[in-house]
Amino acid sequence: MPFAFSTLGLPGQPLDAVLALAAEHGWQGLELRAAPGEPVHTGLSSAERRAAARQFASAAVTPLTVASYVGIAEPGPDAPVRAELLAHLHLAADLGAPYVRVFPRGGDDPAEGAQTAARRLRELAGTAADLGVTVLVETHDSHRSGAALAALLAEAPHPAVGALWDVLHTWLAGETPADSHRLLARASATSRSRTSPPPRTSPRSRSARASCPSPPASACSPPAPGSPGSTRRPGTPPPPPSLPASRPAGPT
Repeated sequence: MPFAFSTLGLPGQPLDAVLALAAEHGWQGLELRAAPGEPVHTGLSSAERRAAARQFASAAVTPLTVASYVGIAEPGPDAPVRAELLAHLHLAADLGAPYVRVFPRGGDDPAEGAQTAARRLRELAGTAADLGVTVLVETHDSHRSGAALAALLAEAPHPAVGALWDVLHTWLAGETPADSHRLLARASATSRSRTSPPPRTSPRSRSARASCPSPPASACSPPAPGSPGSTRRPGTPPPPPSLPASRPAGPT
């Protein structure tokens, strides 16, 4: 299964430099932060997208996820949200990435946000499937727990709709990894751990920000390096260091 790291920690770095870093440290994939000023974004021309896809193929690195900033449950009209998500779906398809990440951003009423998100997801799920891309809603903001996200996804049952399990957010929501896994295992396509200072009351150590396919039940407790749910393989170095950045990283 592919182990990937996110370009969130490499703001504005050229794609060839990031691919070289991934190859050097034995990572098989990238989660691509798609935003203005990044090497991958929806404003790329067809020629630029083809060139990026060739770079990935040449480096033997998989473009795993296009990490958009679409708020699928965001209050307001549906049309702008649909258009933004559709643009990211086409970007992912052009690059050969199987997933697009979206945030919930459901506002002050998570239940209403879930209905809004489900409606939009149902409308675009068929298009996503036709493009060979799956929309992954991340455990984040208004729906950061596995329980909240599972309830949202239950309203939009489709093979092209799933979950991106950010283990930090579900933990901060008060869930154990075992509980989150039970709630999200069937819907999760990828999971992510990240570098983050733990709360002062927690003995947990920092973890590496990485993406990998959803771990099996055995990964609900901290896996040993090289076990099925681990984000590290035996004999591999720690996650790659960041390249020098000309500006601070943006939102996750």
